[in-house]
This record gives sequence, structure tokens and C-alpha cells, in this order.
Amino acid sequence: MRLFGVRLPMMSSLILWCVLWEVAGRLDLVFLLPPFSAVLVAMTEIVPTAGFLRATWLTLGCFALGMALAVLVGVPLGVLMGRSRAADRLLGLWVNLFLSAPLSALVPILMILFGLGTTTIVATVFLFAVWIITLDTQAGVRSVAPSLLEMARTYGAGRVALYRRVILPAALPEILAGVRLGVIRGVKGVVIGQLLVSIVGYGALFELYSRSFLMEEFWALTILLFAFALVLADLVGRLEKRVEFYAGAR
Repeated sequence: MRLFGVRLPMMSSLILWCVLWEVAGRLDLVFLLPPFSAVLVAMTEIVPTAGFLRATWLTLGCFALGMALAVLVGVPLGVLMGRSRAADRLLGLWVNLFLSAPLSALVPILMILFGLGTTTIVATVFLFAVWIITLDTQAGVRSVAPSLLEMARTYGAGRVALYRRVILPAALPEILAGVRLGVIRGVKGVVIGQLLVSIVGYGALFELYSRSFLMEEFWALTILLFAFALVLADLVGRLEKRVEFYAGAR
């Protein structure tokens, strides 16, 4: 970012917004927006509490299980759609439909199917993440150069070796890109599931803070969730960059 011809660090924008938030909170312009410094103090107070730790453990468990299922289903489904035109014609419309649809409206249906427990929350995370992983995997598989496949067949590679040594490594950057986007959507899914289903984990904390008008704690929890999603997405992004050399081989 540049300001008056001077190159500023990337964190400058974030610092500027924090300063504006602090000023708006000190001026008491909006009741729901406390000073940013008060939010940071509240963050240090709620993190060590037993309630927060229990909510974190429950939320992370639902998120991890939902994301694992999304990867285990999304990657093979994307490979199938990328390699088979019939599968793409049969499934492509539904995958794009679910990716574009407001999935929050499906949560009541999941509640009927799975009840008011953590299973519904896991299913919500799965639905939010699996479709973007599927489409990115499909794009990666389709972009594999035919010359690589032909060369592998020339050297006697069977079907299993073809997928293991050529197709999946070449599509790995796009697969990781889909996982990175799926992580962000999965965080949204776990919060929506906990808020709309059984009011547990972070959903219960959000409900408690909002009903009690504990805005400092509410915003502190929101920032922690955003930070978790960004850090996790950044870690996947770093892994994605490490395998970008496969893209050049395609």
C-alpha cells in the first residue's frame, strides 16, 4: 500500500482501522461498538476461562471432523468430475447449485435429519466446505497437460500409478487452494451451526454475550474467530506455495 508516494507496510491498513475503531468507541458514537482497547482487555479475560476452553474444544472438534469429511469427499468427487465427462454432466449442476445457494437455509433440514446435536454442526461445516474443494480439484485435474498423461502411459504407468504419480501431484496446487477456501467457509459453517442448532460452543458464548449486551466480549470472540480462520488459511496457503512448482510442470 502506498500513501503520498510512500510505501507502507501491509499491516498499516489494519492499524488504521484499529485506530478508527478506538476513536469511534471513545466518542461513544455507536452503543454496540466499544473501544478497541476494551475489546483487547476482554479478550485476555475470556481466553483463560473454563467456559471458553470448553467451547473452543467443542468447536474445534466439530470443525476438524467436518473439514476432514469435506476433504475426503470433495477431492475424490472433484477428481471423478475432472476425469469423467459423464460424471461432470451428472454432478456439475448440483455442485455449482450448492456452492451458490444460501446454505444457512438448509440447516433446519439438517436438524430434522440429524437432530439437535453436534452431528448437525459437523454436517453444516461439511456442506459449507465440500463444494469449493470439489470444484477446485476438478479444475486442477482438468488442467493436467495431456502430454504428461501420454508420457506416463508410454512408460507403462497403470491407472493407479497415473493418478498417484501424475494427476494428483499436478492438481495439488488447486486442491490446496480449494482446501484454503473451504477452511474459511468451514469456520462460517461451524458458527452458523452452533448458533442455529443446539446453541453450544462458540454459538452459546455469542448468545450469552449478545443477550447480556457484553459487547467487549462479543467483539473479542468475533476477532478470535476471524484470526483463527485467517491463520489457518495462511498455513494452507504457505503449503500451497511450496507445491507450486508442480504447476510449472503442467
